[in-house]
Amino acid sequence: MRKLLTCVTAAIILSSSFALAAEQGDAAKAAAPAQPAPAEYKSKSPQLKRADLDALLAKPESLLIIDVRRPDELTAIGGLPVYLSVQAKDLENKLAFIPKERVIVTVSNHAGRAGVAADLLTAHGFKVAGAIGVQNYESEGGALTKIVPPAPKTSEPEKR
Repeated sequence: MRKLLTCVTAAIILSSSFALAAEQGDAAKAAAPAQPAPAEYKSKSPQLKRADLDALLAKPESLLIIDVRRPDELTAIGGLPVYLSVQAKDLENKLAFIPKERVIVTVSNHAGRAGVAADLLTAHGFKVAGAIGVQNYESEGGALTKIVPPAPKTSEPEKR
């Protein structure tokens, strides 16, 4: 339980830095690498639309969003303001840290990996509302939180 609280606290702190990054503009979007066309959704779990996610977000106390993307995808594309980040390849090993009392939405770029993650969680007894892709959410009019990585520090010449 202590590790879960630490993860949730970290997610809340992370969300405040996302809000700051969102105010800094869309520079990350301009520098984002081209994404391949989304594959057909093949999972058993429902693929959510923007309206579905927005309705779930209206009750944040009962919701847990698990983003299964890599950190570089989060910075290149953006994401939702609050989430638990567990990469798809690590999800099965982290099941003990995920609360079973919350409704879960899994997130990836176009819902492919999120659907696989949702099916895995459902198979382990979690309450899963479905999966969504952040790029699909954005194309339906949803706003993503953009993450702008800090500029590299330059060293100044030493003064003598």
